[in-house]
Amino acid sequence: MTDREIIKKNLEEINNNIEKACLKAGRKSSDIQIIGVTKTIDIERINILKDFGIKTFGENKAQELLEKYDSIQDASWHFIGNLQTNKVKYIIDKVELIQSVNSLKLLNEINKRAFNINKNIPILLEINIANEPSKNGIKEEEIPFFLENMQSFKNITLNGLMCIAPFVENIEQNAQYFRKMRKLFVDIKAKNKDNINMRYLSMGMTNDYSIAIEEGANMIRIGTGIFGKRNY
Repeated sequence: MTDREIIKKNLEEINNNIEKACLKAGRKSSDIQIIGVTKTIDIERINILKDFGIKTFGENKAQELLEKYDSIQDASWHFIGNLQTNKVKYIIDKVELIQSVNSLKLLNEINKRAFNINKNIPILLEINIANEPSKNGIKEEEIPFFLENMQSFKNITLNGLMCIAPFVENIEQNAQYFRKMRKLFVDIKAKNKDNINMRYLSMGMTNDYSIAIEEGANMIRIGTGIFGKRNY
């Protein structure tokens, strides 16, 4: 099969699974946004995916985003990896959303760089929902502290939450974490604070996006499920 055929087939399967998950949860599939994760993926295949209607891409590394940015026209970019503060200045004018904000230091740097270019940057707080030592993200109990500090960052808007659930053989096990994320999302939205506009609950990847949708995700991040296994 050609790259185009593989991507088309995989995307059709993903859309079918989204339909099924939404039907099960009583939701509309049009409410679910697919972020094409393009880590290590070449320009040609990213453009093929764009041909099939996916125009928002997620990158894990600043350098890789910069290398691809000018070659992909009419696209939006999200930063979804661990963002070092010294890399913020390189991507601040190129991203539509920074999904993986996990420290006050990073918030401060994003706000400073956004102020310098007179821009307001939407961000998501990354939550380490299962308290895994190997994963980034803030702990659930730290959320009030971050929400309080958000009030002082005038060039940032909190648009929601993201998480990476544990990698498990039985994906049903992750429903508990996605459910907890949904509750956190709803609770924060109810607070109605300045520069907080809760729109996105980004959770679910190739192995568990169906469960994530059933539990409330409206943004899913898929790479391998679209492009196939990566050759590192």
